Amino acid sequence: MAFKIIASQCAQCGTCEFECPSGAISFNNDKFVVDPKTCTECRAEVGGPKCRAICPIPNTCVPA
Repeated sequence: MAFKIIASQCAQCGTCEFECPSGAISFNNDKFVVDPKTCTECRAEVGGPKCRAICPIPNTCVPA
């Protein structure tokens, strides 16, 4: 299961895009989105999903 970004909560700071080790996050149509085909859920990363950890707004980057 990939992650998704809840657009209505997103501050559009862009931090998640640069922190994503798999490059799954991009800015499309005025919002940040996660490509489910590319998202690895940061399984190989220490500390779990980077988008969730770096996001300044709780529960904005969540499992899809």
